[in-house]
Amino acid sequence: MPEITQNFELPPSQAKPGRNVFSVTSLTKDIKNLLETGFDSVWVKGEISSFKKPGSGHFYFTLKDEKSNLNCVMFRFKNQYLKFDVEEGLEVICGGRITVYEPRGSYQLLIDQMEPVGLGALQLQFEKLKEKLSKEGLFDAKHKKPIPYLPQKIAIITSPTGAAIRDMLNVLNRRFSNVEILLIPASVQGDKAPQEIASAIQIANQMNEHDVILLGRGGGSLEDLWSFNEEIVARAIFESKIPIISCVGHEVDFTISDFVADLRAPTPSAAAELVVKNKVDLQKQVLNQMTHLRQAYLSRIQKLKHRLSEFSGRIIDPRRNLQDWRLRMADLQERLSYTLLQNIKDAKNRFERITSNLPSEINYALEQKRQNLKNLRSILSQLNPLTILERGYSITHLKNKIIRTTQEVQKNDEISVQLFKGTLICTVKDVKA
Repeated sequence: MPEITQNFELPPSQAKPGRNVFSVTSLTKDIKNLLETGFDSVWVKGEISSFKKPGSGHFYFTLKDEKSNLNCVMFRFKNQYLKFDVEEGLEVICGGRITVYEPRGSYQLLIDQMEPVGLGALQLQFEKLKEKLSKEGLFDAKHKKPIPYLPQKIAIITSPTGAAIRDMLNVLNRRFSNVEILLIPASVQGDKAPQEIASAIQIANQMNEHDVILLGRGGGSLEDLWSFNEEIVARAIFESKIPIISCVGHEVDFTISDFVADLRAPTPSAAAELVVKNKVDLQKQVLNQMTHLRQAYLSRIQKLKHRLSEFSGRIIDPRRNLQDWRLRMADLQERLSYTLLQNIKDAKNRFERITSNLPSEINYALEQKRQNLKNLRSILSQLNPLTILERGYSITHLKNKIIRTTQEVQKNDEISVQLFKGTLICTVKDVKA
């Protein structure tokens, strides 16, 4: 810490032997000069307290530890580049300079840089983006596209000069040399890398010629692998119509790309082993399948031959069947002929029997009919009103109505009396009950 070397003197009228007297302003200015020149670049560690972010976007807070507090300010044009959220209680390391606000005589730390303590800024940014994309569903299994069993064309997005491309090509050529490979070069480290990686993924999709994409690089620090933790890369992977295998770093390294990709491989070499099968192994599998198929075919043929032999023993010679049918036909014909002749004979006998008795039966029926007719005539004759009149009876009418009792007529009524032959017109002289 610099020492004060300047002597301050008051005018002779105010000076007293043995002491220097400062005005508030002059002392504040000297303190400001002393602090701002002596602490123009400092790093301070502490816990954020009384955090405020007004509409201007500036950060105002207190940095504190167990014994002291330090007022701090970080202007918007500085804090907008932070990769993590500043919040109450967060322990941070701040880099900046001490400034003095003369009107209040207070000093504060004007912050240019800030990073969290313990969990580094990059790791905090990683967790923040991971949580955001997870909430949006970019990691959901329902969005994962299946990896082709045996891809014919593979696109590789990586640095053309890195060890990763050499490892992947060696494995692919060793396992299945027939596969077609396209390298789409992209930077895998540095400020331009995220945009180049995202563009390479878009190029592969525009070509639409490949079955799968291998995206990765060799191992390195968190900073080295950071391009694969950028949001632009994650969204390009998610929007890809071609399945993507992420193979970034070593087995212990995890990036945002690993979570978004359709499949994660621990290393680039492992990705090459996952994406294609070993040609020799496939040939062995095909040979084994052919052997099993041939054995199954022969076994099936043998079983069918056995069943055919069994059925052959059960089948009767068609010639024997034909002879049997002929015998049955002859028997049926003979029985049919006998039945027809017998039916004709019975019908003839019945006809002769009927025709022989027909005259007598007809005469008998006619006689019965004649007798019935005679009886009906007798009954009809008895019921005929003229027959009754012929025996001396008469029918009396009054105004065309038959009179049955004396109560139906009165004295001087003119009535008609119908006889067997003719009608009498009479006048009632008297009525006797």
